[in-house]
Amino acid sequence: MWNFAERKSSEMWTSSVLIFQLLWRQNLINRLKSSRMDALQKPQIICHNQKSLDYAIHDVKWIPCSAKFIALGGKSNGAGVVQIYALTGEGVEKKDEFCKKEHFKCGTFDASSLRNRHLATGDFAGRLQVWDLEDNLVPIYKTTEHKSVINAIDGVSGTTSGCGAPEIVTGSRDGNVMVWDVRQKDAPRERLEETVGRLLLGNAYNNEERVIAAGYDNGDIKLFDLKTMRVKWSKCVKNGVVGLQFDRKNIPMNKLVATTLESKIYCFDVRTQHPKKGFAQVTEKAHNSTVWSAKHLPQNREIFMTMGGSGNAMLMEVQLSNETDADGIPYGVAGELTLLQNSTLSDQPITSFDWCADKLGLSVCSAFDQTIRVLITTKLNLY
Repeated sequence: MWNFAERKSSEMWTSSVLIFQLLWRQNLINRLKSSRMDALQKPQIICHNQKSLDYAIHDVKWIPCSAKFIALGGKSNGAGVVQIYALTGEGVEKKDEFCKKEHFKCGTFDASSLRNRHLATGDFAGRLQVWDLEDNLVPIYKTTEHKSVINAIDGVSGTTSGCGAPEIVTGSRDGNVMVWDVRQKDAPRERLEETVGRLLLGNAYNNEERVIAAGYDNGDIKLFDLKTMRVKWSKCVKNGVVGLQFDRKNIPMNKLVATTLESKIYCFDVRTQHPKKGFAQVTEKAHNSTVWSAKHLPQNREIFMTMGGSGNAMLMEVQLSNETDADGIPYGVAGELTLLQNSTLSDQPITSFDWCADKLGLSVCSAFDQTIRVLITTKLNLY
């Protein structure tokens, strides 16, 4: 039998073990609570509602100054379809639709005024058409100058700028980029012989200045100055460009984000073009798949959302700065991209996304699974 000293030593050792276990468990609980609190303090990407459709969705866009959005694409019989949905107390409700002969590929409201809210679309037959959504039997503007599918479309003036002509730019597989003034119905205002996958308008801060940013399958990115009709800047990022966006269209150029194949995101500081160094850039690898698009938050140009081929959405924040070289010439400094949140929404690639400009954090996206999802991103007011 143990003597008294041995029993006391054993009891003290057992007590020490129990105290250590209790302290370890409490420390683990505290760490889990702290981790959970940190996670909850970050923005959360929540799928508010979703709806499965019976056709391939190529693009989604919020209708300005409303709780409605459009989804456009095409059915298996080849017909193009545009559907209008509204957020109601019951969820997502279809309000209207119209069908035409060819698949719709892309659309924009950015060349129309907030009063008219006309939708400009490009289709698989190369037609540019502008629609009054309240009377959609016949387009109010139509052209067939393109001979193949219109891959990309963008507009300026209208909802995005209070100056200059209402212009639309289209890029087609036929090897042409065309700039249209919807008040002139005969021919494009400008024509560039360039085959692009993605393009957009920007630098529209007065009546004269306009640039087109174009992305190519070989990884080239070019800025065309429409005032001088010259290439302002070009850069090869090696991988095919599938998404482009300026942080704002109606200000002097500030940031340009490009997304590509092979999981790459490029953010260029286009405020300052150094004669030798060009534009500063920061590069990030994300999604482990094609990064299909990037869309800046309308209420905060430092934040943007990227959509991946793996079915997830990433909320990013960027910080850029400027310096001067030894000769006193200003140049941009590559900043940092910070991941704010990563959320898996689908098991199929997410190919289109649009923020609502009228409600902070509200957005809509579509994926290859033929489903539209209304998303709410929280805590954006903290940034």
